[in-house]
Amino acid sequence: MAPVLGFFLLLGLCGDTVSEGSPPSTNSFDRLEFEFPPTNYETEDSYEAGPTGILFQMVHIFLHTVQPHAFPEDIIRKILQKKFDFSKDYDKIIYYEIGIITCAALGLLFIILMPLVGFFFSVCRCCNKCGGEMHQRQKKNGTYLRKYFAVSLLVICIFISIGITYGFVASHHMRTHLRKTQKLAESNFNDLRMLLNTTPGQIDYVLDQYTITKAKAFSDLDNVKLLLGGSIYEKLRPRVVPALDNVKAMAEAIRETEEALVMVNSVLMDMKQSSAQLSANLSDVQKDLALSLKDPACQVPSAATTCDHINSSLSYLDVSVDFSQLPPLDKQIANMSDVLQTNLSGLIQEGYRSFNDIPETVESKTMNVISDIKRTLNSIGSEITNISKKIPVQDKLSNFIHYINNTEDYIHRYLPTLEEYDSYRWLGCLVVCCLLTLIVIFFCLGLLCGTLGYDRKATPTRRGCVSNTGGIFLMVGVGFSFLFCWLLMTIVVLTFVIGGNVEKLVCESYQNKKLFQVLDTPYLLNENWKYYLSGMMFDKPDVNLTFEQVYSDCTENKGIYATLRLENIYNISKHLNFQERMGSINSSFENTVIRIENVVLLDEAGRKNLMDFSSSGVDRIDYNTFMNATSKHPTKVNLLSFAADLDIKANHLPQGDLKQSLKRNAQTLRTIHRIRIIPLEKSMSTVYQTMRGLQYKNSGLGVKVANVIFFLNTAQDFLKNHISMITAEESKKFAAMILGYFEHYLQWVRIAITEQVAACKPVATALDSAIDIFLCGYVVDPMNLFWFGLGKATVFLLPAIIFAVKLAKYYRRMDSEDVYDDDMKNGWL
Repeated sequence: MAPVLGFFLLLGLCGDTVSEGSPPSTNSFDRLEFEFPPTNYETEDSYEAGPTGILFQMVHIFLHTVQPHAFPEDIIRKILQKKFDFSKDYDKIIYYEIGIITCAALGLLFIILMPLVGFFFSVCRCCNKCGGEMHQRQKKNGTYLRKYFAVSLLVICIFISIGITYGFVASHHMRTHLRKTQKLAESNFNDLRMLLNTTPGQIDYVLDQYTITKAKAFSDLDNVKLLLGGSIYEKLRPRVVPALDNVKAMAEAIRETEEALVMVNSVLMDMKQSSAQLSANLSDVQKDLALSLKDPACQVPSAATTCDHINSSLSYLDVSVDFSQLPPLDKQIANMSDVLQTNLSGLIQEGYRSFNDIPETVESKTMNVISDIKRTLNSIGSEITNISKKIPVQDKLSNFIHYINNTEDYIHRYLPTLEEYDSYRWLGCLVVCCLLTLIVIFFCLGLLCGTLGYDRKATPTRRGCVSNTGGIFLMVGVGFSFLFCWLLMTIVVLTFVIGGNVEKLVCESYQNKKLFQVLDTPYLLNENWKYYLSGMMFDKPDVNLTFEQVYSDCTENKGIYATLRLENIYNISKHLNFQERMGSINSSFENTVIRIENVVLLDEAGRKNLMDFSSSGVDRIDYNTFMNATSKHPTKVNLLSFAADLDIKANHLPQGDLKQSLKRNAQTLRTIHRIRIIPLEKSMSTVYQTMRGLQYKNSGLGVKVANVIFFLNTAQDFLKNHISMITAEESKKFAAMILGYFEHYLQWVRIAITEQVAACKPVATALDSAIDIFLCGYVVDPMNLFWFGLGKATVFLLPAIIFAVKLAKYYRRMDSEDVYDDDMKNGWL
């Protein structure tokens, strides 16, 4: 079959294709993945016989019982080496074939004896012997014997019918599946064409993936500012940015302190003025009340006590704090103004800018080396593209595809002849099965007519026509059995010997790979070649390339390169070896000195500004004095309470000038509280909160400034001492990442070409289609089932003849009978 030839041609085709080498170790990059395009083939991977498979398994068990010996590897080897001498080694063949020989001998004995027995049986009956005399002896157990013979013949007919059914099923199965041969062959040829047509495209696809790899590398190289510069920045950031943030926070504290001091100083001035006005207003009220208490109404005993109380409380109408006694803040404000003469925030921004410029510096320093690397990668791409031109695939493919087309035309031309011969075979099988069916029909008609027409009261000479016809049908069946059983057994013996041996020697050995093991015997097919396949393909017979290994690898859909060990012809690892180029790229990064200098976090002016702030005196302000003064109430007494008390006492006085004066002054006190006390309390609260906050911020100011300067110096020293080392480390990582893309790609190329390109599943499938499906599944299995069923039916004809002859005596009308009485009448029943 053409797929078998195609298998060997494909071996030769791929002999000059590609090769494998050991892949270099590389890291896996999840950001760069390659997918090999899948190929879908038409031919199914497995063949299922359907329900008939159970019958095939039954035949296999029978053959294993008859022929339990292992595959005769030694005999096959000697035959292939043409060293087998039948005269000397015939005993080995007999030992292996003893089961088949025994069954065939029994079949031949059946073929020889049955015609002779039939001849003598016929002559004997013509001489009124062997049951030919039309006289039935009177027996007491006649009824039992008749029933026993009828039931036995019926059971035998059932067994024969089962065998005939096997024959019909086998013949139909073979005919049905042989019609699928053309479709099976076409699907295999299509798969082989697909394998051959897609192989160059697969190689080109694999090599074209370099474009994706190069684009990714170029993208990273163009983004060196973020990837390399950014990584260096991120390494330095945890040590540098916090120090700058501390200085920035200190600059903000300086500004806030100066603003707070200016605001407090301004508020204090307002508070002093408000306090003076409040004191004057309270003094006026006090004087007016004192004058009113001199009214003669206070001399009245009932009002004297009230007036005395009011007079004694007049001393409380006065301010409680003298804000003019608070120390001035002008000196501290002047010092803070001097500190703010230096733009510390601007200097800090310069530090941030200097540090944030590291990525741009890296980009500018690596501009030339990146251009060189891009040129190197472009040249590597050109070399990789030229690799596909060096692989001699297209010429081989055109020749092989031409051969496949010719082979397919040959199959299409002669397949109708095969189908025509199969029609003759099917017709012959049908005739053979119909002959057996006819015999069974005669026996069944004999049983039916004999059983239904039998009259229990009739004597042997008075039996009815139907019963007599049943006996005649039985004897006709016996006659046909003798006439055709030898022919049927001849067909059984021939198909048994052929089908059994093909099943054991070819099908079974193919499935358990014993056949491949024989073919892989060293120096078997060519005494100069240890491994025939290696010598045929590479002219290197010592290369370990075997039929079994090739078939197993193709079954697993491995690539032709790995399957056929094509590295012995074309070592692609040498053509994909760019270690020297990659090394030059790595050296370019290592030799490129990225000098990041002049990163000044804060200059001397900024440091001096911090020290000036530390010595500005804001931490030595007497904050407690300010807070104590502003935490008190502005007056010695609550004016609202005092006014309310005046109203109550005035209400107890009689109408007059005194009462009106008290009422008027109470209202004046409320007005003073609204106009003077409330704004003053807000100002005092503001000063208190501000001074409290300044006290918290500026406590230990010298230590805080010293710590800020210390961490700033530490960060600056870290930059000075470690920036070169960090830059070198990150450069190596960046170079490793760029090179990793290409190492990952080259590793994938090796794997794809050696294991995925030209996956040879169609080759194994074609071989399976030719041997396992076509030969064994379509031909041998149905053939073996046919002889199994036909042989079973033919063998059961022998007891059927015996029982039919015995039973016919009880159904046919006799010419004479024994004289019997009524007591013996039941003997005929």
